[in-house]
Amino acid sequence: MIKSNSMNKTIEVNPEKLSGVPVFAGTRVPIQNLFDYLEGGDTLEDFLDGFPPVTREQAIDVLELAKKSLLKDAAKN
Repeated sequence: MIKSNSMNKTIEVNPEKLSGVPVFAGTRVPIQNLFDYLEGGDTLEDFLDGFPPVTREQAIDVLELAKKSLLKDAAKN
């Protein structure tokens, strides 16, 4: 599991689960699915309806982590 204050309850990486693809912790739902849904024009509600094991808190945490990472990288340039 990825270790970080927010990530440890949100993102899990385990070679025994989907060959180490990052998934929402406690599920087999790849993190990439959330971004694929949003990029395809679906809403967060659509994603959550399609993947009931993922909590709203987990999905929002992933989006917040992505935002922080993007802003941090942008500030370096």
